[in-house]
Amino acid sequence: MEQHDSQGPLKPGDRAPNVVLDAITRGGKIAIDDFRGRKPVLVGLFRGLHCPFCRRQIAAMAELETPLRDQGIDSLTVVNTPIERARLYLRYHPIPNLLAASDPERVSHRAFGLPNLEFTENDDQWPYKLSMGTIMKMHIDLPGELPEPMDPMTASDFLDKLDGYEVMDADLQMMADGQGQLAGEFLLDRDGIVRWCFTEVPGGGRQLFASPNRQELMSTAAQLAA
Repeated sequence: MEQHDSQGPLKPGDRAPNVVLDAITRGGKIAIDDFRGRKPVLVGLFRGLHCPFCRRQIAAMAELETPLRDQGIDSLTVVNTPIERARLYLRYHPIPNLLAASDPERVSHRAFGLPNLEFTENDDQWPYKLSMGTIMKMHIDLPGELPEPMDPMTASDFLDKLDGYEVMDADLQMMADGQGQLAGEFLLDRDGIVRWCFTEVPGGGRQLFASPNRQELMSTAAQLAA
């Protein structure tokens, strides 16, 4: 597998590495190279399904599957959830048009340059370390879902209850060393070159748990299709 050696996530102009993962929503394996030379692809690299913010971002990305397909672009969602746990969740919470892969070891995230954030007592070194004091000062605002802006921990608990999400042993295993895994989305052209991306890395933490600008994404997608 090609390795991304520079600091920080892949950016437009970079060549995406190949990653081979277990497919969740179909049998067998799925790889980045399955698309290379054939079609552009939007690759979403998320924390596990235990993350309520990621569950919403995954659903939002899935809603773009049809307009992207109309532009000749495929989509691939990657989650840091063991395959059987992911399949169980999607059996009871199906997401139409979702092509998904399981990556509990977070191989794809490292290959695309997304750090795994460590939560500390009082040490802030973004995007590698973040103190609990700093994270508790953040406020997540999701109108229509949260009754008011909340810190990430309180918001996560509230959304889990709202979703009826039951945390299982497989989720706890992922959370033990990957709860701070930063997420991102990368639009690759048919040669596997990044043409657009959104990650939680820039901005010193201001994009943590945020969603990308979908109009910006679709504008780039239209250029690829032209």
